[in-house]
Amino acid sequence: MTNALLTDWTGPFSLPPFDQIRDEDFAPAFEAALEQGRAAIAAIAADPDAPTFANTIEALERADALLDRVAGVFFNLAGSDSNPARQALQRDLAPKLSAYSSEITANTALWGRIADLWARKDTLALTPEQERVLMLYHRMFQRAGAGLNGGEAKRMAAVKSELATLGTQFTQNLLADEAAWFMPLDDLSGLPEFVVNTAASAARERGMDGHIVTLNRSLIVPFLQYSTRRDLREKAYEAWGARGMTGGETDNRDIAARTLALRQERAELLGYANFARFKLEPEMAGSPDAVRDLLMRVWEPAKAKAEEDAAAMEAMLHADGFEGPLEPWDWRYYAEKRRHALHDFDEAALKPFLSLDAMIEAAFDVAHRLFGLEFEPLDVPLYHPDARAWNVTRDGRHMAVFIGDYFARASKRSGAWMSGFRDQSAMDGEVRPVVVNVCNFAKGDPALLSWDDARTLFHEFGHALHGMLTDVTYKMISGTSVARDFVELPSQLYEHWLDVPEVIEAHAKHWQTGEPMPEELREKLKNASTWDQGFATVEFLASAIVDLEFHDGPPPADPMQKQAEVLENIGLPHAIRMRHATPHFAHVFAGDGYSSGYYSYMWSEVMDADAFAAFEEAGSAFDPETARKLEDFILSKGGSDEAETLYRQFRGSMPGVEALLKGRGLIAA
Repeated sequence: MTNALLTDWTGPFSLPPFDQIRDEDFAPAFEAALEQGRAAIAAIAADPDAPTFANTIEALERADALLDRVAGVFFNLAGSDSNPARQALQRDLAPKLSAYSSEITANTALWGRIADLWARKDTLALTPEQERVLMLYHRMFQRAGAGLNGGEAKRMAAVKSELATLGTQFTQNLLADEAAWFMPLDDLSGLPEFVVNTAASAARERGMDGHIVTLNRSLIVPFLQYSTRRDLREKAYEAWGARGMTGGETDNRDIAARTLALRQERAELLGYANFARFKLEPEMAGSPDAVRDLLMRVWEPAKAKAEEDAAAMEAMLHADGFEGPLEPWDWRYYAEKRRHALHDFDEAALKPFLSLDAMIEAAFDVAHRLFGLEFEPLDVPLYHPDARAWNVTRDGRHMAVFIGDYFARASKRSGAWMSGFRDQSAMDGEVRPVVVNVCNFAKGDPALLSWDDARTLFHEFGHALHGMLTDVTYKMISGTSVARDFVELPSQLYEHWLDVPEVIEAHAKHWQTGEPMPEELREKLKNASTWDQGFATVEFLASAIVDLEFHDGPPPADPMQKQAEVLENIGLPHAIRMRHATPHFAHVFAGDGYSSGYYSYMWSEVMDADAFAAFEEAGSAFDPETARKLEDFILSKGGSDEAETLYRQFRGSMPGVEALLKGRGLIAA
């Protein structure tokens, strides 16, 4: 039978032929792709002609075309619709792909050609984009250990291989724990209708009757907000926090310790004092000290606000007849009760106005008004019945295919993310991207979102726009291929449009009656917009600070002990825990993308508050000139220049932290 992964994709927009791809196709497809890639690399390295940008860098851009295509399909499916066959192959592939990468960066002839080009860059008449791509290849090879020799080079390859294997195992352990746990609900006291319906839907998905709570965030968070059963809240919360440390085969604590030790060794092989200094060197922050300064400037006002809120809620706990301190499983419950009392605001009242389809249309409408994009539904085979696709156009020109995969399921890892099946490029003719947003919203009929869910949808769509609007020549710098602490700017900036009154008026309509959200409810929402930001900020910062301290110094033999020490040193309030405890901190341990980099959400938030202010200063959230500048200087540029340069071109200067503190309500506006 023909392997669909190795054929030309001739369907609409050259999409992967998902209906023809079988799990057994992946292993031979990867073998063929690796063989093709090795042959291409060998040919580049052995080229008798003097190195040029075309015969070396552009040739490298083409070398992994088949591997990029096969991996784009496989790893998207492994994250969003896993199964035992895909998990087994993922474990098998991790060391193989790492070895392939190490072979390339350890190829002395290839490195010699890149180094020669870099030394002669001023004589090559390169375009600014080409010089940027050359610099990135040169830096990538250096940071991968291209200058190492003999035993050090072999050790670097072994370290990276083991890290790849550990990251895969961490992810799969976490997925297994999240899929395995559920709690039957015989008492629905306090739960609003939408939570009851979601709990029933979760039970049906698992072939059960009645109602259950799972570890899906869109279910467990509202359960913790509304359930009057303190004992059940505690049981659910503790299970949520115990992911990755339940003992047995899925325990991630030893994996975290080994990962930190290997990262330190990798940094030392390259001449860095520790992994944080290595990792942060190419980022906007540049150093651990700069990151620490930002985090601690926000920590103190956030902690003060959280402690003030905790005292008020502990009094409510005691008034309900419970002794002792406010606990983590109490926080969301009493925060919701307090919000209702102080602002007469019940988040459950919002959900009928926030259907998933309406919020998708809202995100599309904002993109149309800002950037002229149109979205037409596509009837094409996709990888799961829940996924749907749209053709994205502008003035009749095809810009991208956008895929949305919104519902939680046991085969999907937790969280929300943007990825792609194909990146934009123009080196060999125009190639338009295939972008996907993956979320974990609770399924319903219809699916109704919380305000946090709706914000997540807008956040991930901001990432998607970064991928769809990119207009560069080389895939090396396409889309979200930017500094880690810059990548969250487009996503966090896009969240602001969810708060724009005319967006709410146009799209937040009751799913049954079609009536717009009442003005009174919109006003309550606005007044409560910074509600509980002490908690949210502290919860995030605790994770970001622990991440930084893990990597800025000797690796801890016991990460859990180190985590406890860091949290004690900063004075984490008793009733708040890290947003991501170490054994389920996938941002940091499922790969090194956000390692020493979880702070980047806050670094980007400093910019996103300032960036949206540009629209406010222009007098409209849809000011066309400001939207044009946003696209021209940020969304279309990918990684074609330094992040700070791009931001300054858009805004004129870099902002301070005050806008973030005001936006979160931590200091007076």
